Amino acid sequence: MTHAIRPLLRRAVHSPGFRRTVRLIVGGGVLVGVGAHVGADPFIDGILSLNGTNIVAALLFAAAATVAAAWRWQLIASRLGIPLRLPTAVGMYYQSQFVNMMLPGGIIGDIRRAVTRVPSGTRLGQAARAVAIERFSGQAVQLALTLMVLAYLGTEIEGFLLPALGIGFGVVIGALAAASAASARVRRALLREAHELRAALGSIRTSLQVAIASVIVIGCHVATFTIATAAVGERVPAGPMLTLALVVLLGASIPVNIGGWGPREGIAGWAFALTGFGASAGVAASTLFGVLAIISIAPGAVVAAVFAARRRGSKHAMPGTPRRTLPRESSATPPTRTASILIPTALDQEETS
Repeated sequence: MTHAIRPLLRRAVHSPGFRRTVRLIVGGGVLVGVGAHVGADPFIDGILSLNGTNIVAALLFAAAATVAAAWRWQLIASRLGIPLRLPTAVGMYYQSQFVNMMLPGGIIGDIRRAVTRVPSGTRLGQAARAVAIERFSGQAVQLALTLMVLAYLGTEIEGFLLPALGIGFGVVIGALAAASAASARVRRALLREAHELRAALGSIRTSLQVAIASVIVIGCHVATFTIATAAVGERVPAGPMLTLALVVLLGASIPVNIGGWGPREGIAGWAFALTGFGASAGVAASTLFGVLAIISIAPGAVVAAVFAARRRGSKHAMPGTPRRTLPRESSATPPTRTASILIPTALDQEETS
């Protein structure tokens, strides 16, 4: 009986629906917990602090961040042999940001960007790897920059966050080492992904350009959060403000959220309280930042609508035309599901979306 139940439980745990449910429960639970602790007033204050000035600033910073992120994607895609023009990459990136913001998990838009808008003749695995490495490189630079700022400024957050991150790194490395030792398939997958990572970032010039693009993206988000903090009436000196913004952005990258909401508000309340500015101020700033983020990706909704209209028009113009599909990997290459271990749930989510 146990042997019969175990495979069913394994399939259930690894299913996309289970992971989405966990994200919704965790993200919603964090929001409920934050609301129970600080009340509804900080959320209301954040929304009421919205004005034309911070909206325009958020739109401009978001545009700059999107162009920089699209440039980063173009650099990595070209290294992997995928032709991608920068204007096309910008439009596709705007669309993916809109989908990421509207749907739980924060990566479904990136999946769409990998599998639906790549040039004809591009293998699906390569397209997925380009997006995965682009996301991974941006998060790696963000984490490195956050650690450097924490180590240099030495705020109260450092004593809590650095040990937690160290433990997290240890757990991940230990899990990968154990899985590699236990499975030849895992070892082959890790070696394959390491090879692809070297292919995408092996050039010093490309690595430097990717790092510069990532710093621009992070800087734009930090500037937007700083504007949100000032708009809710909190005056924070430059050093602590930089630290708080980077920590909140790091929390926002945790993929257990509801359209970006949840962990971000929890981390903001905790970080502001720990540095003496009050949890309510952090939640209010994070709320306004979230509202500005939604408004700033409005161009993505326009791009998505245009793409959808073009697809409908092409279908009406050429009825019966088969849908273009990407060439599959050869039999010597593992299936696309393992195309990138950097975003392990991406293609699972695409299959059910």
